[in-house]
Amino acid sequence: MSASTLPKDTVIAAPNAAGDGWHCPAEATLEFLSGKWRPMIIYWLMDAPLRFNELQRRLGAITHRTLSKTLKEMEADGLVQRKDYGEMPPRVDYALTDRGRSLRPVLEAMEEWARIEASTDQEDLQ
Repeated sequence: MSASTLPKDTVIAAPNAAGDGWHCPAEATLEFLSGKWRPMIIYWLMDAPLRFNELQRRLGAITHRTLSKTLKEMEADGLVQRKDYGEMPPRVDYALTDRGRSLRPVLEAMEEWARIEASTDQEDLQ
């Protein structure tokens, strides 16, 4: 039985940082999306691979060091793959892996929630 066919009230337990299992199933997803830049990196890589400098331009205020560190962490987590073409000048592309692409519906749901909340907030102000 896969996670998608489990009854809705089934709690999936696995070790967390404290070593006492997840406190809720969403914690596993949040672990991959934690940090200021991860969701935005996934967002920008959803449609096509990007080179480092293009990704940095799209993200805006991120430093070279922070982007490099975050991409390495995401690569280690299996969310991003780095392709070095071995050319001079250097050409390296970053793309989402299947695992990274699997987060698309999660980000889309978060986007929809934000839209609903923004419209609710606007209605509350009137």
